[in-house]
Amino acid sequence: MSIGDALAAARREAGLTITQVSQRTCIRETIIRGIERGDYSACGGDFYARGHIRSIARAVGLNPDELIREYDATQAAPKQITAADVFQPFTPVKLKERRRANWSIVLLAGLIVVLGLAGFRYFKSHNNSGSSRPTASTQSDRLQADHHHKKATTPVVHTPPPPTHVQIMLVASTGNITWVALVNSGGTQVFQGDIGAPNGPQQKTWTFGHPVTIQLGNPGGATLYLNGKKQYLIKDQPETLYCTKVNCKQT
Repeated sequence: MSIGDALAAARREAGLTITQVSQRTCIRETIIRGIERGDYSACGGDFYARGHIRSIARAVGLNPDELIREYDATQAAPKQITAADVFQPFTPVKLKERRRANWSIVLLAGLIVVLGLAGFRYFKSHNNSGSSRPTASTQSDRLQADHHHKKATTPVVHTPPPPTHVQIMLVASTGNITWVALVNSGGTQVFQGDIGAPNGPQQKTWTFGHPVTIQLGNPGGATLYLNGKKQYLIKDQPETLYCTKVNCKQT
């Protein structure tokens, strides 16, 4: 029995329509009909076809692993990524610490400014000591000196630096499963598996010191965050994103 026949028979046995399977998996009905007929042209490639087969099989109560093995033996092209590449340990890039401001130099400069202003005010008042009533220019000079004094003693406020890393977090929606693969900037696949119950964790977080490519087999089943910011995903079809520390873009 072919993959499509097995999925169709299991769907009918479970009492489900193609529309109901589409709602459970967020996969378009046209793609599900094509897979049941053995037509994978609408899937967009072997990677997406495997993701669709996994999602549909779980929705109708079949073991997806056996169907994926049959697909690889009959339909898929030879894989370019080996098992050694998948389980190769990932070494994060060490980031240089941002050097803090030298506060001793800032305080010394402020002290010099204050002493200069104090000396200026002393000599100014000494020259005008013979006058019992201060002139308008003297009052203006004092106001300017006070303004400079306040400005010199105001502490410097440093804004935090922008993020220097790429943090990816996937949170599975209730009752959904999303197949995900992560490939680093060197072309090495650092993760491949499911996010969501019952087989995978409900959420997972990765941190990189460089851009990363993420592939999602069922984007509608999870929420993607980049450095704590929620990203927009297309919910009805698999997609591939290139994520930097600023944003995630479709490739």
